[in-house]
Amino acid sequence: MSNVIVNRVKEFLKRFPPFSFLTEEALAEVSQGVVIRYFGKDELLFSKGDPAQPYFFILKEGSISLIDYVDQEEKVVEVCDEGDVFGVLALLGKRPYRLTAKTLEDSLLYAIPVAVFEKILNENNRVALYFAAGFASGQVVVRTDLSQSQKARTEFSELSKDNGLLIFTGQSDLNFSKDVLTCGPELTIQQAARKMADAGVGSIVIANESKHPLGIITDKDLRNRLIATGKSYDTPVTELMTSPVLTKKQDALFSELYLTMIKFRLHHLIFTEDGSDKSPVVGILSDHDILLSQGNSPAVLIHALMNTWEIAEMGKLRDRAEKLLFYYLENEVSMDFVANIITEINDIIIQRIIQLTQRKLSDEYPGMDQVKFCFLSLGSEGREEQLLRTDLDNAIVFEDVPQEKLAHTQAYFLRLGEEVVEGLLNCGFHACPAEMMANNIQWCQPLTQWKKYFSDWILTPSQKAVLHATIFFDFRPIYGTKALAEEMSQHIYQEIGDKKIFLNFLAKNALLNPPPLGFFRNFIVEKSGEQKDKFDIKLRAMMPLTDIARLLVLSHRVIGVNNTYKRFEKLIELEPNHTELMQEAGKAYEILMRMRAIEGLKNNSSGRYISPDALGKLQRQLLKNTFSPIDELQKVIRVRFQTDFFTG
Repeated sequence: MSNVIVNRVKEFLKRFPPFSFLTEEALAEVSQGVVIRYFGKDELLFSKGDPAQPYFFILKEGSISLIDYVDQEEKVVEVCDEGDVFGVLALLGKRPYRLTAKTLEDSLLYAIPVAVFEKILNENNRVALYFAAGFASGQVVVRTDLSQSQKARTEFSELSKDNGLLIFTGQSDLNFSKDVLTCGPELTIQQAARKMADAGVGSIVIANESKHPLGIITDKDLRNRLIATGKSYDTPVTELMTSPVLTKKQDALFSELYLTMIKFRLHHLIFTEDGSDKSPVVGILSDHDILLSQGNSPAVLIHALMNTWEIAEMGKLRDRAEKLLFYYLENEVSMDFVANIITEINDIIIQRIIQLTQRKLSDEYPGMDQVKFCFLSLGSEGREEQLLRTDLDNAIVFEDVPQEKLAHTQAYFLRLGEEVVEGLLNCGFHACPAEMMANNIQWCQPLTQWKKYFSDWILTPSQKAVLHATIFFDFRPIYGTKALAEEMSQHIYQEIGDKKIFLNFLAKNALLNPPPLGFFRNFIVEKSGEQKDKFDIKLRAMMPLTDIARLLVLSHRVIGVNNTYKRFEKLIELEPNHTELMQEAGKAYEILMRMRAIEGLKNNSSGRYISPDALGKLQRQLLKNTFSPIDELQKVIRVRFQTDFFTG
């Protein structure tokens, strides 16, 4: 190709992963080997079962449908958009194509010879990880790839039997570890991984007989360079280690160490006796140690919260938790762990403010501390999914008291609710626009009234009743007598058992927001107002999954599982015939939670509205992938609850 054409190809490829991960030199090498191919409308590129061609493809212009045949019926699995890569797995795996590729319109493609790309695949672990995460499945990313995004983490977790290795890469809760795990260069990866697992650490330094550092291997290296690339566990450590290593003296200034780690994107920094790699290893500093030194570890934050009665201080600690959250999200710590930590921090803040308020009101309302009550979190916080400080949804239930004492008792708990909500607002949370909070007398009621609410919503379901149900059915006890909340739960399931038609109303509600599967080139965005041209990730992706998980768990009369991801896990057990679908739905929800939280933290917002144009190709594809399990689940709901025939 002439230089002009090569440059045009290069400029196009660099916009899309995995080509965006390449150096200029590597990108130029790939571009030199590209074959430009044109196909007219309705033309076949390859058919299911055909042997793999010596190329994989990236769509330059036009539109390609990837088709499967199920029970002799044609099913469009995906429609390729500009920059989509397909036809890779068949090629690299030396197997026939799993799908048929057909043009929907006149299309221009770049065909990339595998001989050119295999070398880069072996040398660039980001490219390898990209394909390992499911972007080389012989097609564009489809629903079955969602669970693949965590496959490497899961496999190494099984290898190490130590999930802690995948949460932090550090070795010590001290400033730095002086007990450095080392091994000789003669060991295999499996032997080194076993030593790491036995020692409960996330890194191992490869050293010679004199303890001089030759290289380092971390749990991330095992994930990206071993599992993601399919290497043998018998691979020598010398083939996988990062080498040479950066070393420092242990008495170096903290600022120097910190800046070195930032500048060179290091997760670990090795200390030697004289600061060079020609002297023995004496210690190791990890980015986790740095985090601890800044006081932003979960243990430090929780300890600080448990030892303060100042709401202003609680707000500052919650600000620090936000930095911790961003660190976790950027380092792809599992969402289950992240949500548990942030939920624990939120819960402690609520509990401390309640205790503070009880002390404050004790003189004005003597004896009220003897009345049993329970403070409930609702909505996303009730589901343990409120990563950002978004709208508050909460309520108070207190035990039934004699009628003559009701007004005074309710006045006390309403004051308690007002103080708690005010304290949470001072900690950076936002008020619920619909006033579904404990400072609203409607949601500060005795147990009998709460039972009446639920009975009314279930027995005479209106649109408003269903709206209340979607919020209040996700309640979670935070402080007080949990038996009150448990009695409410039992009442709900008893009422639903008597009026199962309520589930049909919930099912209709769960179908209100179908996923935008037809919008392959563009997302459905807001047409006007402040959020014009932005995608509502909460309404169009997260809420359908939340509503479906709640509906199905209620239909199985399961008590005590509120979290959406955990509901899908439970549904795998309850509906083994839908195991794969429930797994994909859970993974989709985790991806959406992560995307929304990152969006919110970067833009100091709720993260609800995302600009599709600001997303990278990888993010756009991941987001699109979450739509498939929603669509399939809604089909299940439509049939199971006969919603097409239900006019209630």
